[in-house]
Amino acid sequence: MENYIPAVIYARFSSSGQREESITGQLRDCKRYAEEHGFEIINEYIDEAKTGTSDNRPSFQKMIKDSENKHFKAVIVWKLDRFARNRYDSAIYRSKLKKNGVKIYSAMENISDSAEGIIMEGLMESMAEYYSANLSENVKRGNRESALQLKTIGKKVFGYGRDADDHYIIDENEAPIIRRIFSEYTSGKTINDIITDLNKDGILNARKSPWNKSSLNTIISNEKYIGTYKYADYVVPNGMPAIISKEMFDVAQEIKNRHKKAPARSRDAKYLLTGKLFCGHCGSAMTGEYATSRTGNRYYYYTCVKFKKRKCDKKRVKKDWIEEVVITELINQLNDMDYINKLADSFMEYQKKQMEDNSDEKLIESKIKDVTKSINNVMKAIEAGIITETTKARLEELEQNKAQLQITLHKVQATKPPYIERDMFLFWIDSLKTDTGNYDYKEKLIDTFLNAVYLYDDGYIDIGTNLIKGTKRITGSTLEQLSAPLKRTSISYWSPFYVYLNTLSNPSTYFLKLIPLTSSMCLISKLLNSG
Repeated sequence: MENYIPAVIYARFSSSGQREESITGQLRDCKRYAEEHGFEIINEYIDEAKTGTSDNRPSFQKMIKDSENKHFKAVIVWKLDRFARNRYDSAIYRSKLKKNGVKIYSAMENISDSAEGIIMEGLMESMAEYYSANLSENVKRGNRESALQLKTIGKKVFGYGRDADDHYIIDENEAPIIRRIFSEYTSGKTINDIITDLNKDGILNARKSPWNKSSLNTIISNEKYIGTYKYADYVVPNGMPAIISKEMFDVAQEIKNRHKKAPARSRDAKYLLTGKLFCGHCGSAMTGEYATSRTGNRYYYYTCVKFKKRKCDKKRVKKDWIEEVVITELINQLNDMDYINKLADSFMEYQKKQMEDNSDEKLIESKIKDVTKSINNVMKAIEAGIITETTKARLEELEQNKAQLQITLHKVQATKPPYIERDMFLFWIDSLKTDTGNYDYKEKLIDTFLNAVYLYDDGYIDIGTNLIKGTKRITGSTLEQLSAPLKRTSISYWSPFYVYLNTLSNPSTYFLKLIPLTSSMCLISKLLNSG
């Protein structure tokens, strides 16, 4: 049975003046990628190029927030630079999505832009998780104090405002909309019909955007509307004013639970190589699926998407076997300390260049300088006796702009990636080898070090990693120990810079090819028998 993974698309206009793919083009490529890789698109998030910072992209932030509902497992972007402006931001938001079981996939980039870059992002993601945990604890401590006083916490809740003491009060403009939603839903109206009518009437949601399933489901599930104050595990019935009755809320939950779709059973298994395993025959993705025997036992596989359409004859492969082969070889590469030390050198040089890039900081400082100059000009006019409502308003506007720019500058300076010492880098590499039986460790290994795997029926496995920069031979017995279902036992490696191919079954009758690799395409060449 086919295993479709629920996914969303994130698209963004470029802020540069250079010619870029339109949003329509980005969506088209992302949808094609989804179809070819076994994803089911359930939503789209689109931002225009007002700013490159992640914090100021409303659709991006909504996507991060919506991931908490765990309705999707993947975010597909046209290119990774559409996801975040730099690797540090990318690591922070990848970490947030990862906590919610969501991974990022690029429609146009099978290969990382640089080995050091993707490894640095993996390391920063690990650090981000650590710092986020500490920051989260400090934030939670402050929020708990507010919760004990039944104060508002976080973003505004649709239907409520806050008084001078930060307690919830009913927003008389929005509360009727809440009552309308619950009344229509409990009367039998469908979610889609309610959304259509709200948008037709020009009513916007809490984000001042048109309604969708996510925003409406958030309303229907929120116990605050019956007066229940909640923060984490702290619950106070009647701790805030109610907008609807408990009876109506309970009816709404019963309806919602009846309509809730049962999760696909095939999602019990997690396919580590999704988006990275490809058919060596036709180049298409190999996606996860399962089969059930007459006795009820379930068997998991990766299958070429074109095989399902009868356009390729590549045989399916057992999920556990191919994942174990890849993990084993990644660990073998990580145990090569000569190369790891070279990688550490390369990483430190890459990091140095990244730390020297302070273009964002310089841009903001330049804007502050311009605003300060404008403020001085207005002050000179006032000192010269030109005091009007216009000059007063202009001065106030400029001072507000300067204050906001200074806040932004402090934020950019505070969120600079921390400098990673060489010993910390080596310790992190070593930590990835500690528990290969753990799913999270396996996932991090694959996400950080694996570019792609091409699988052939005749015994070849082409593995592209961020580690190997030379030819590595593996004895046939290694694969035999892993119960390889292959006619011949051979593995070849290629890096983001070159493709290395060799054979192990009979080296004397094969020759090695060294093929330059461009950043936009992957050349996989099978070896020819010289005999």
